[in-house]
Amino acid sequence: MDFEPLYLTFKLAVVTTAILLVLALPLAYWLSGTRSKFKPILEALVTMPLVLPPTVLGFYFLVALSPRNPFGQWLSENLGLQLVFSFKGLVLASLVYSLPFMVQPIQAGFSALPKSLKEAAQLMGKSRWAILKDVLLPNIKPSVWTGIVLAFAHTIGEFGVVLMIGGNIPGETRVASIAIYDSVEALDYASANTYSLILFAITFSILLTVYAINGGYLKTQRT
Repeated sequence: MDFEPLYLTFKLAVVTTAILLVLALPLAYWLSGTRSKFKPILEALVTMPLVLPPTVLGFYFLVALSPRNPFGQWLSENLGLQLVFSFKGLVLASLVYSLPFMVQPIQAGFSALPKSLKEAAQLMGKSRWAILKDVLLPNIKPSVWTGIVLAFAHTIGEFGVVLMIGGNIPGETRVASIAIYDSVEALDYASANTYSLILFAITFSILLTVYAINGGYLKTQRT
């Protein structure tokens, strides 16, 4: 059995989740407090990957980033980026595809906080960054952990998007979900079962651990 697809899968999930956390925190914070007329549009764009077929998203990534397309050609010639059928392309597609799984729980956490918490911090003269870091984030730890876990688990399970943008290149873009598909097509059910069991066990363990921690945290907060 080739364990490289598993390594690539978890590498992709870790990189994607780390970048998403940096991007999602300010975005979720802004969405939770803004009254801008553009908020519904941005929320719709963020939520689109939840309802859009993965192959549709993957197809448009493939078209946009192809060297035959002006944008893809510009990336290749000016920045030296070849995103189609590469690990970097998988990361970019995964960022968009898993974005709502990170943003929505954190946004809900910010929205649930009482306004008096932020107002009290402002009266104490704290800066916006200090309020976010020292006051708001410590009070939405369960939401942040939920976003991290959902984004990580969702990235692990990606298939349509990564197949369209990354193809099936061993050692580069052949992640576990594609390896499972290949094994089933080759009637190698033993390998497909091994890949599937490993992904199931690891994902379930992560979810169970985080929900147990969050449950304990919430009980502590209530007491």
